[in-house]
Amino acid sequence: MINVLVADDELPAVEELAFLLGRDERIGAIHRAASGAEALSALETESVDAVFLDIHMPALSGLDIARAISRSARPPAVVFVTADEDCALEAFELAAVDYLLKPVRAERLARSISRISELIKDGSKVPEMITVDQGGTTRMIRRDDVSYVQAQGDYARLHTAEASYLIRVPLSDLEQQWAEAGFIRIHRSYLMSLNHVGHMKLAAARPSVTVAGAELPISRRHLPAVRDKLEATRIRPQG
Repeated sequence: MINVLVADDELPAVEELAFLLGRDERIGAIHRAASGAEALSALETESVDAVFLDIHMPALSGLDIARAISRSARPPAVVFVTADEDCALEAFELAAVDYLLKPVRAERLARSISRISELIKDGSKVPEMITVDQGGTTRMIRRDDVSYVQAQGDYARLHTAEASYLIRVPLSDLEQQWAEAGFIRIHRSYLMSLNHVGHMKLAAARPSVTVAGAELPISRRHLPAVRDKLEATRIRPQG
């Protein structure tokens, strides 16, 4: 069970997020704080695995609290909750596990809880973040949120469940750099994440794969490599 702390200077926001968290069977104790000072006090007295911090709190902001707890021997996972994206870059520089925009949607919150659960279970580091520009705003997105990448000349478009982002990196470069993260080239125009695969049609006249609801072509040239990759990751009975 994951014990959490919810900190927000607006009580209705605290209660709403606590209600949503309480509906998830992976969540244990839910502690509440109405200010930065209360949050720090709770962290000193309670056993907390993750904190959900509103960024814009008076006196001590969520960013201030994150900086303070980052100096702990075993800091809890940090998820920022805010109504805007202005602090996303600074938030991820503080190794935030996630960045939720208000109003928080239940399905989006469930993804954050899954990330926290994986972090606790595996003891792994925060996944790699990617800096992207969107409408003049710099954002940070998680690489494991990218379901597939589409070539667009010297650029590559990263597709996530929520949006797509254009970065000035050739697809061939990403193919090499992201291979160890589970990305595989399936077509001259596409790179996909094996973690987001829905189903494949490898024996069809026109091989394809469904990734995050999008049907992508698999070229004849790349089909053998795709088959080999799937065979290498197949679970087999022991003995």
